[in-house]
Amino acid sequence: MFKKLKWIIYTKPFVIFIYYFIRIYSLTFSLGVKNEEKWMRILKQGRPVVICGWHQQFFAAINHFGSYRHLKPALMISQSRDGELIAGVAKRSGWETARGSSSSGGRQALEEMIDHLRRYGLGAHILDGPRGPMGKVKPGAIKMARESGGILVPFFASSDSAWFFNSWDRFMLPKPLSRVTLEFGTPIVFPEPKTPLEFEEQRLFLEQIMTPRLKRAGAE
Repeated sequence: MFKKLKWIIYTKPFVIFIYYFIRIYSLTFSLGVKNEEKWMRILKQGRPVVICGWHQQFFAAINHFGSYRHLKPALMISQSRDGELIAGVAKRSGWETARGSSSSGGRQALEEMIDHLRRYGLGAHILDGPRGPMGKVKPGAIKMARESGGILVPFFASSDSAWFFNSWDRFMLPKPLSRVTLEFGTPIVFPEPKTPLEFEEQRLFLEQIMTPRLKRAGAE
């Protein structure tokens, strides 16, 4: 029975169901968006933008990020079965997907993302996904932004009332009728590092910006 249920989860009808469930569920939020205009102006000026956030917080943003479909955005997603489900939802939301992660297919997916950024300008990256560890910034987003000539934009989602799953990332699901805030941070430009140490300093710098907004204890 469990195997049959698991098979159903990865079918096209289930992906469609999840997509519409997310859209309808997200309409119950009282949504606020902060500091979106700054990076949009930069994008309009012709410079690529990479939005980066935590795996924990991406659910709250899915519906709003669908409003970027006209910008032809792209997202890097793992090649796992769970990634297949996420990729299906992303595509229906108007996002292209590059399939790969640090554990499998990452180099090719990274190259696809860089090419996409150079051509269309907008991408997003989950900094600690798909398997963590929680709060550990992986280098992909920095490489994407630097090699495409773009900027990194930190992204945070919060809710005044949410459930936190007992998962590696303490996954956050805002409760119906909650106040949800999507906030974009100050754009960051990373120069080409001259040494591996300089690159590690860049990674730690981004981690220090992102970590304070991570909900480690599952409390707002």
